[in-house]
Amino acid sequence: MAELKALRQPDFVKISWTRNPLVPGSARRIVSVRVIGSAELCKATLVTIGLLITALSCLLDDFQNHVPEKNVKC
Repeated sequence: MAELKALRQPDFVKISWTRNPLVPGSARRIVSVRVIGSAELCKATLVTIGLLITALSCLLDDFQNHVPEKNVKC
């Protein structure tokens, strides 16, 4: 019988964010987050009022660590 291997399914992360339109260059802040999957390594950064750039950096690092180089197209 053939051995079955489970592939890691991608996580889906939806982030709603805002920034202060009265302050040029103000930081983008997370308003709400919805995660389907785990996104375990980035849970600490996916918080309301957290910085969007910090959460995105964490998610990108996690993505690059789990996807083989030959499959990444940029």
